Amino acid sequence: MKRKKKGEVEWLEFELFSEIPELVHGVFLRHGGNSEGHFASLNVGGGTGDDPEKIVANRELIRQVMQLPALISGKQVHGVDIVTVPGQDRLLENSCDGLMTQKENLGLMIKHADCQAAIFYDPINKAVANVHAGWRGNVQNIYAKTIETMQRQFGSRAQDLLVGISPSLGPLYAEFKNYRSELPECFWDYQVKPTYFDLWAISRMQLEEKGVLPHHIELASICTHSDFNNFFSYRRDKITGRHATVAGLIYPNNLKNWFLGRAKTPADQRSQTG
Repeated sequence: MKRKKKGEVEWLEFELFSEIPELVHGVFLRHGGNSEGHFASLNVGGGTGDDPEKIVANRELIRQVMQLPALISGKQVHGVDIVTVPGQDRLLENSCDGLMTQKENLGLMIKHADCQAAIFYDPINKAVANVHAGWRGNVQNIYAKTIETMQRQFGSRAQDLLVGISPSLGPLYAEFKNYRSELPECFWDYQVKPTYFDLWAISRMQLEEKGVLPHHIELASICTHSDFNNFFSYRRDKITGRHATVAGLIYPNNLKNWFLGRAKTPADQRSQTG
């Protein structure tokens, strides 16, 4: 992944999407926001105990960095509902763990700390989805549900899809003491040591079984639990913030203005990570 910075705000971008100018995206780190204490500093998660005004201000910072008119998010409940977003005037008060659209200028935002945020892009039908997957999402196979929904809604084909999966809980910290009752038996082969599981490998398996090509998948393979400086982690800290992963479409007639908007800010600082 590429690490970028504007002001004090830092984010990661997938190499997989680097040659797709119409797809703007970012996995935001915890730096450069307004929140304090356990939530320092770029927390976007409501219901965490953070000051709601600071959460709003943090989301606005991200919207400005992304140069998008609107950020759209839903109430995430570790389910498998995927919502099609028709326009920026829609407020998502219903529960959903995935957002998808073909509309431009919409920032689809997933909130996460240890869970995976996965961006799906269909370059043929110009459709994007952003999905929240904790271990419960893996158990219910939200990734298969996302592909099926994109097929039905946009005519997407699994073999065309490009998928980037954010930093998330790594195998050394993904402990499931009650795995025999919590995880399906097909997951048990992904046990890296007693009671610890490789959720990254499980996600790759689920995508490939559904027809996504191996070279069309980019796993960040960065553990949120093990890096306090950059990442919130619910398993590590319990009381903590939430990251934003944002994806949106900007079509060719608006690309020039988007790049000009970026050029007015300090140059992106790039480094390789993951």
